[in-house]
Amino acid sequence: MKNEPFIIEMKYNAPIEIVWKAISNSEEMKQWYFDIPGFRPEPGLEFYFVAGPEEKKHYHHLCKVTEVVPFKKLAYTWRYDGFEGNSLVSFELEDEGQSTKLKFMHEGLETFPHDEPDFAQESFAQRWTNLIGTALKEYVENPISPRT
Repeated sequence: MKNEPFIIEMKYNAPIEIVWKAISNSEEMKQWYFDIPGFRPEPGLEFYFVAGPEEKKHYHHLCKVTEVVPFKKLAYTWRYDGFEGNSLVSFELEDEGQSTKLKFMHEGLETFPHDEPDFAQESFAQRWTNLIGTALKEYVENPISPRT
C-alpha cells in the first residue's frame, strides 16, 4: 500500500458557517456522515461509532479530537477496535464568501491491515469520495436541509 494520504478538495456553494456546522455538530453530522452522539469539536474529546459497508461487517471506530481551529480546521485520530493501525482525519476550510473550499485528508491508511479489503486505500477513496464529494456537498448546498 502506498504511504500517501487520501486527499479530496472540494468547493461548496455554501458559507463557511454552514460547512463548519455540518462537520462539527453531531446533529448535523448524522444527516450526511455518521451518527456520533455527544461529538463536540473539543481537543482531547474521545468518541466512537460503529459503521461499515452496508452489506458487509461493521467496525467499531475509536477516535480522538486532536486539533480544532473554529471555522478553519478539525482533525481527529481514526482507528478500529481490534485491528492494528492508527490514522488521522482532517478537514481544512477556507472562506470564500458565499462559498467554502474544503481540503479533506486521511493520513496513515498504510498502517491498517493489508489483508482486510475494507482497509484498502481504494475502499477508503470510494467511501470518502461519496461522503465528502456527494453527501456533504448535497447537505450544505441544499437550502431545505434541516438546520439545528
